[in-house]
Amino acid sequence: MWPASPDADVSADPRHEPAECRYAHAAWLGFERPRRHQRADSSCMHGGHRLWWKVDAPDAASALVLLPSYVAARSAAEPIRALPIP
Repeated sequence: MWPASPDADVSADPRHEPAECRYAHAAWLGFERPRRHQRADSSCMHGGHRLWWKVDAPDAASALVLLPSYVAARSAAEPIRALPIP
């Protein structure tokens, strides 16, 4: 088992269908949270329709609150931490 990490990072991974891109982007309009106006890694332009955010949150539920409800409902979130690769 890995020792507990002092860092509280969560990976939030929203996914949507190609036809839902416009709705996923529109969900942010009027949504004032720290994630708005920030960059996210995305595969939409390559046909994958996923986004990735590294969020400073104590747990997955706290990370999903940072997303609009439309996006959060289509998201997976899980705690992550940096791991040294030997």
